[in-house]
Amino acid sequence: MMTRFGNSTSVGLTKQDNSTTIPDPDLRPGLIKTQPSQHPTTVGLQRRKKHAKNALSEAKVESHARSFIQFISDNPTVFHAVQELSGNLQSHGFIKLSARDPWSDKIKRGGRYFVERNGSAIIAFAVGNNYKPGNGAAVIASHVDALTTKVKPISTKPTTAGYVQLGIAPYAGALSKTWWDRDLGIGGKVLVKNPETGKIESRLTKLDWPIARIPTLAPHFGAPAYDPNPNPETQMVPIIGLDQSPGETDNTEQSSCLGGAGAFASTQPPRLVKAIAKELGIQPKDLVNWELEVFDTQPGQLGGLDKEFIFAPRIDDKLCSYAALEALIASTESDTSDLRRDGVRTADDDGIIKIVGCFDDEEVGSLLRQGARSNFLPDIIQRTVAALAGGSCSPDLVSQTYANGFMISADVAHAVNPNYLN
Repeated sequence: MMTRFGNSTSVGLTKQDNSTTIPDPDLRPGLIKTQPSQHPTTVGLQRRKKHAKNALSEAKVESHARSFIQFISDNPTVFHAVQELSGNLQSHGFIKLSARDPWSDKIKRGGRYFVERNGSAIIAFAVGNNYKPGNGAAVIASHVDALTTKVKPISTKPTTAGYVQLGIAPYAGALSKTWWDRDLGIGGKVLVKNPETGKIESRLTKLDWPIARIPTLAPHFGAPAYDPNPNPETQMVPIIGLDQSPGETDNTEQSSCLGGAGAFASTQPPRLVKAIAKELGIQPKDLVNWELEVFDTQPGQLGGLDKEFIFAPRIDDKLCSYAALEALIASTESDTSDLRRDGVRTADDDGIIKIVGCFDDEEVGSLLRQGARSNFLPDIIQRTVAALAGGSCSPDLVSQTYANGFMISADVAHAVNPNYLN
């Protein structure tokens, strides 16, 4: 998928004479008067300044694009993306709130906050200094999940022709033919038992080298290679290694290492469990559960003759999530001298609540507790309004807030393919 950003430089024609003609309302219709133009040196200086400004603007656009590409490449799963967004918010002064704590003494006018849910959805908001109960909320809603494939709860597959394979399942419309012959990594959220405290902890893992590949069937095998509807359960199964690789132990030793029969780790490919345990610095038997995605390891790039395209995976809809939060941060920065010169009110002057919601599970209907159709956003709005109204929030006040607010649903969509205009 590719998305265009920015505009190419516009080059206009300029007059070379030293005078210009302009309409004069004080003259009779049809008459004009001549006004000397600026000195050529002044015109040339202004033109150079304009070109310099355009070049600076384009440099900023490219800088933002490269930052987004880095974000996409470094954070391939929904959990990594939310963790990165959370860290970025905190580094800019946003305070993380817990849904389990009371907010009445935490939320203040002029404050900046964010809340996570499940580690896969995040809502950030900023309260204007001039906010009054009943004022509206300006919301940008996007989703941070993407079309992908996920490792099955029981992902061990029988060895086939000497190859170790991994059980995966499509998430929404993924696992199409575009997944064939790609270098695939694995990452996501892992639940780990702390051997010292006995408590369950959540950790993120990322095996970002190509450990998996879904191989196509070579064309010279005939008709099966051109099957338009391959079976994802039997013909689109990634290979992750060779059977009986060096260092493989017998089944009894492996079962003990993985926590014994009935343990979660014993239902997964042993070498995958060991690789993840090693990356996390834990023992395989301490692995309690995981939610892993399979992702394309190829990094994003700027493309096109003028680098006007972004070629990257997972653009839908991390692009809008990233841009919306960057905009929220920029609108609340303390250094707003440029904004004031342009006559635009700063965040401190706002009388509204500005909100950005980055939800999970949009690709599968948004119905889970971290999805946009859950109570996540309404709960944030109601609790924020209540905290700013002195601890109470009537249905009338909430309805007034909604009536005075607006929402932008920001998502990436396919526009046109020049090869398929019909």
